[in-house]
Amino acid sequence: MRHGGLDADVLVVGGGPVGLAAAIHARAAGLDVLVTDRRTGTLDKACGEGLFPGALCAVQALGADPPGHPLAGISYRAPGRHADHRFAAGPGRGVRRTALHEALWKRAADVGASFLHGRVTGLRQDATGVEAEVAPGGADGTGAHGVGVDGVGAGRAPVTLRAGWVLGCDGLHSTVRRLAGLDVGTGPRAARPASHRYGLRRHFQVQPWTDLVEVHWSPHAEAYVTPVGADTVGVALLGPRAVLGTGFDALLRAQFPELSARLATATDTGSLLGAGPLRQRSRRRSAGRVRLVGDASGYVDALTGEGVRVGLAQADAAVRHLDDADAYERAWRTATRDYRALTTGLLAWASSPARRAIVPAASRAPWLYGAVVERLAR
Repeated sequence: MRHGGLDADVLVVGGGPVGLAAAIHARAAGLDVLVTDRRTGTLDKACGEGLFPGALCAVQALGADPPGHPLAGISYRAPGRHADHRFAAGPGRGVRRTALHEALWKRAADVGASFLHGRVTGLRQDATGVEAEVAPGGADGTGAHGVGVDGVGAGRAPVTLRAGWVLGCDGLHSTVRRLAGLDVGTGPRAARPASHRYGLRRHFQVQPWTDLVEVHWSPHAEAYVTPVGADTVGVALLGPRAVLGTGFDALLRAQFPELSARLATATDTGSLLGAGPLRQRSRRRSAGRVRLVGDASGYVDALTGEGVRVGLAQADAAVRHLDDADAYERAWRTATRDYRALTTGLLAWASSPARRAIVPAASRAPWLYGAVVERLAR
């Protein structure tokens, strides 16, 4: 219930899946929620688009059920070798990011969340709340929802909003993280190491040839192939900036000739999207009445494909522990422990001279590979 003098009990900054999940949880807790994002419409993002079984269950528990294509497991692949493991608990789902956003946005709207098109440009807080400076929003997404609230939106004057709590769910390059003084390593862009990794994603109109997420390993990059519909697959390329800088098509031909040949007659659909650098750090997950949630709280890499599941768990924990920063920090560490450990370890292996041994090792030790996949799928 909103307290006097507040525009909302909770201001959620970032209207992606994690922000919308936080809004749904907050409404379930009886809190008034305002979600703000600089973009409007259905939001897209360069990502793998695979919901493993645990992530799919978490989305459905929120009251959303986006359409997609069944995912039966994960296949690690290199020329002449592959290792397959099918999920023991049943299938996950390949879901277009836009479909996931649309389903969660509708659910958040149905439970009473409000939406604001705007950019947060400043934060000030005291013992009882946070004041957020909100300027008119920026670029639109692909749809029409997300209309400004209380006269705020494109072309309108900036306003100051007051909320009991602010949840920063605004992604890798979080404005809330920076404004709250929780950012780490904010050096000039030109000083970023060449080892920082980036991602590119494109969709192809072609009938999926498998119900597995394929992870193709080359000497310098990875290609994630996810069926997301009866006639659509998504291909996400991950690697260092210098490698991805050659461009999506050139990289696909040079590093993944088998996959390139399979897609040779397919039509690419939609826009080519990019993301990165993927590695992000935060000093802490809380500062006063501000909480960082999802990618904004810190991110290792997309290698293990767990971003949505981990982000949804954080959204739940952030709302449950709004009034206890230490409890949220403990819950955050518990929710992200497997992701941080497995992704950090695999990334170290993939960055070493032993990279070429990853797929052969998975093939020779299917029990170990299967155990890791099952850990990710929970």
